[in-house]
Amino acid sequence: MLPWALDNPGLLKFTGIVDLLGGIGIVLPAALKIQPKLTVFAAYGTIALMIAASVFHISRGEASLIGMNIFFLVLAWFIAWGRTKKAPILAK
Repeated sequence: MLPWALDNPGLLKFTGIVDLLGGIGIVLPAALKIQPKLTVFAAYGTIALMIAASVFHISRGEASLIGMNIFFLVLAWFIAWGRTKKAPILAK
């Protein structure tokens, strides 16, 4: 378990819920073709969350733990770019 999780159980639950909603927001709108622009907004939200998580870890002296944050940030950026520029999905 990460050291900060014991100190901040409320933050742990909040970030877990935000992560889950971000994942659902990235997948479902595009897959169902219902408001697919929400996929881009969910990706932007995930980018913001990963930046905040990286800053949080660095401020606690846990810079070695931000590798996954950076990976998910780059992945979310790729999805946002892909759904706006490269392969946008049109609504039904």
